[in-house]
Amino acid sequence: MIEGVAIKRLKVIPDERGRLMEILRRDDEMFKGFGQVYMTTAYPGVVKGWHYHKKQYDNMAVVKGTMKIVLCDGREDSPTYKEVNEFFAGEHNPILVHIPPYVYHGFKCISQEEAIVVNTPTEVYDYAQPDEFRVHPHENDIPYDWGRKDG
Repeated sequence: MIEGVAIKRLKVIPDERGRLMEILRRDDEMFKGFGQVYMTTAYPGVVKGWHYHKKQYDNMAVVKGTMKIVLCDGREDSPTYKEVNEFFAGEHNPILVHIPPYVYHGFKCISQEEAIVVNTPTEVYDYAQPDEFRVHPHENDIPYDWGRKDG
């Protein structure tokens, strides 16, 4: 696994009223601070990526549908430089993916319905000077193909 990336298995607690799932707690080892909470979605087959941050850590959990979350270590001084990690996250695999700065990340909705991601980054989004650096999803130097892998 890419150095600094962490996965937390999320526990779903169901009862006759519905269900509860804690996503990120201040006493989690991976908790680095609080910036904001937001949700983003993707429609079936849509890729959102690539991008990275210079200061911000992301903490992503898929709360509806299924996403293929992919990371690539862009830190030249890292022992896992250029390593790629792929995680299938969502209702059938409730996990939190903790993503450090300078790790490229993106996701693809692989469910039949729109998928919803909740992210709790460590920084507040700065509209004047965003800490977000984008790379084209398909035309880049990242060693990853977003296509479906059958067989």
